[in-house]
Amino acid sequence: MVTGASSGIGKATATLFAKNGYNLIITGRREQRLEELKEKLKRKYGVKVKILLFDIRKNAEVKKAFKSLDENWQNIDILINNAGLAKGFTSVQEGIIEHWETMIDTNLKGLLYISRLVSEKMVEMQKGHIINICSTAGHEAYPKGNVYCATKAAVNMITKNMRLDLYQHGIRVTQVSPGHVEETEFALVRFDGDAERAKIYEDFTPLRSKDVAETIFFAATRPKHVNIQEILVMSTQQAGSNFIDRSGRK
Repeated sequence: MVTGASSGIGKATATLFAKNGYNLIITGRREQRLEELKEKLKRKYGVKVKILLFDIRKNAEVKKAFKSLDENWQNIDILINNAGLAKGFTSVQEGIIEHWETMIDTNLKGLLYISRLVSEKMVEMQKGHIINICSTAGHEAYPKGNVYCATKAAVNMITKNMRLDLYQHGIRVTQVSPGHVEETEFALVRFDGDAERAKIYEDFTPLRSKDVAETIFFAATRPKHVNIQEILVMSTQQAGSNFIDRSGRK
């Protein structure tokens, strides 16, 4: 299962897993995009693909969608908690409450809603792998990142606690924390669709969504006795949330 699979890292990850023969459950809110991805992956790679449409911020919708799956499809081997976003880029005293709530509800509560359902099934099976997509923002703050950084820091701690809760049940838990990534809608969403403000990658080369997908796939395909706890990955020109070589794309 890949949450937030209609674009960016989620779409790239679903594609890579399909290419390697994995059946998929792809989730999100944009039905047309998910349908197009489903048909493409089925046609190109011959895998089975199911779509679950729900707003991950709404627990009732998440539950209803999950319960609609046949019993076998509820027995998920790998959950990739990718759905997440940033909204706004302001100092805390100028913050927009609706933006804060959207980030908290999506990045934190949404991850918990779906993980609660899937992890219970994994415990019954005594196997499984949960991969949470965090961010460099979960490890260090940056100006005007306030609530986004806070939600990703919470993901960081939740992942650590998931590991402690689940390791005795044969379940692996991994966190992948990317820096800047292009080929996503991250900046466009953060700036409310302002395409000009979203041009934040023109003076350096960030990661691409495929790079993160390959990192996720690597962690997911280690031998069953190997649990990769965490991967922190950035482009060569980024050394941290506050350290980027903006001397041009290289």
